[in-house]
Amino acid sequence: MKARLTYVFDAYCGWCYGFGPAIRDFAAANAGRIELDVVSGGLFTGARVAPIGTMPYVADANARIAELTGAEFGPGYRALVADGRFEMDSTAAAAGFAALRAAAPGQALAAAEAMQRAFYFDGLSLSEASTYRHIAGLLGLAADDVLTAFNARTGAAQDFTRAARLGVTAYPTLLLHTATGVLRLGGPAATATQLTAALDRHLASVSL
Repeated sequence: MKARLTYVFDAYCGWCYGFGPAIRDFAAANAGRIELDVVSGGLFTGARVAPIGTMPYVADANARIAELTGAEFGPGYRALVADGRFEMDSTAAAAGFAALRAAAPGQALAAAEAMQRAFYFDGLSLSEASTYRHIAGLLGLAADDVLTAFNARTGAAQDFTRAARLGVTAYPTLLLHTATGVLRLGGPAATATQLTAALDRHLASVSL
């Protein structure tokens, strides 16, 4: 029986962007023995949706993420930070991710990575339909179907509720489901090798 895992991320989370290559390589290395669900969290919702210029910690956080994970923040994104007016809306991003995931469930992790690169490298808004047309093209998906689902704005609330029920309050979070609950694997700066080692340890000691 395959181990069941859930990855909770937020497309506007810089640490999730840095974690992207590790979770991608971990999933590929363990494809034969895990089932991985990808769920959006709600980092910037309600009153937390504000201009990026009002978040003075962003520059220092990005420097730390780059140092620990090797993530590269591209010119498009850096221009958004310098301008300061852009607002990160996790509800819109989660609706976009749900639309991409519905179009190709097997590419959910690739969709998450593509969204984060679109924002953190290219500086594209994850609230705009044009961004999802672009990502659909990259993933070989039917763009019109993705945009129809995105415009319906469904999926975000369900993901946020699921993340909350799992007790997730920070991102990225990778969880292993066991007979007695969920266990967290690794942290935001963990490598694919470290995640695999953590999975091995937990599988040796728990009942799925």
